[in-house]
Order: sequence, then structure tokens, then C-alpha cells
Amino acid sequence: MKPMLLTGFEPFGGESINPSEEIARALNGRTVAGRAVVGSLLPCVYGAAIKELKHLMKLHQPMLVVCVGQAGGRAEITPERVAINVDDARIPDNAGQQPIDKPVVKGGPAAYWSTLPIKAIVQELRKHHLAAAVSQTAGTFVCNHVFYGLMHALREHAEVRGGFIHVPYLPEQTEGPDSGIAGQPSMPLAKMVRGIELALDTAVKYRRDVRRAGGATS
Repeated sequence: MKPMLLTGFEPFGGESINPSEEIARALNGRTVAGRAVVGSLLPCVYGAAIKELKHLMKLHQPMLVVCVGQAGGRAEITPERVAINVDDARIPDNAGQQPIDKPVVKGGPAAYWSTLPIKAIVQELRKHHLAAAVSQTAGTFVCNHVFYGLMHALREHAEVRGGFIHVPYLPEQTEGPDSGIAGQPSMPLAKMVRGIELALDTAVKYRRDVRRAGGATS
């Protein structure tokens, strides 16, 4: 039976930890909805991240791909609706690259929709008392870069669904007077791990998304 591929990112922007990496590590090897989860790490580097993702997809032949990244400032787990064909970096990536107004894929479509049941995921997380909302923007840093690259790669694999989910900071990132992000929203790792586990389970069970209003964040 084909597995689910779950990816996180290495720390970036001077941080020593990235919650998405810890989530992927925690869920690696678990069975969710009868499927094995392969948790893997992507570099926070334009180009190299998509290259590694494609390698992992070829290696594991997953039936579902969910990429997870950190969204500082958000207080909720946020499945992303759309990936856009723009790299526009506010800060350099981990290789020092800082593209401005560059396409992720030259000549590619302006955007791709997630094929995850994003509203069903939010509904399920809220049932379990986890803060969640649909997000309408994945930004223009490496997270969106990977999200777009994933959906572009899946355009010829209609049987494989995929998408991107952002998570908040960890509490330990925002604590202490020396933290540059002190006071920012955060969520304990155990809650985020549970949230992504529920998201994977929901993605397998829901072939079509639910239709409901609200619950969105910019």
C-alpha cells in the first residue's frame, strides 16, 4: 500500500528550531488511516527544496503529499488554498539567495489550487479543539515555492493529491527577553503533531471537500 509523504523544513532566518521539522520527525513511521507516514526534511533553499521533494516523491511513490512549514505570527494551523507562481523573498534563504519577483516555474500557470480537503481538515481539527483556519496566502518565500513546485509536479499525476499546511511558532521560540519574536502566537508541539495527524487522516477519508463558509485567514 502506498504511503503518505509528509515534509517539514530545516530552521531558517537565524532560528535554531523549526516546528515543521519536529512534526515530520514525530510522525515519521506512524500509521495513519491505514497508511504509513514517511516524514522527511527539506532544505529552506529555493530550487534545492523542490529538487529534494521530487526525489522523495520518486523514491516513495506516495498516494498523498503534505508539506508543512512555519508561519510566524499565525495562531492557528492553516491549510493553504492556493500556491502562486512567484518567488519574492523578504529575507535570504539558507543559501543566501533572495529572489525578487521571479517565477517559481518559468512559463507556468499563475497559480495552482490545493487538492487537499482544506475545509474538511479545518472542521476536523476544530472538532478536536485545535485552532485551525483556511489560509488564502502561502506567502512568497520557500513555503510557497515548494507548494507551487509540488502542485506543478502533480499536474501529471491526478491520482496523487497534495497541498501545504502552515503551523505557528513553538512556545520555546517566543519565550525569553532575548527572543526577537517574543510575544508572538505559538502552539505546543504535541498539539501541532496531533493536528497534522488529523489532517492526514482527513485527507485520506475525504475525496471531496466539505462546503462551508468562514474560517479563513489572510
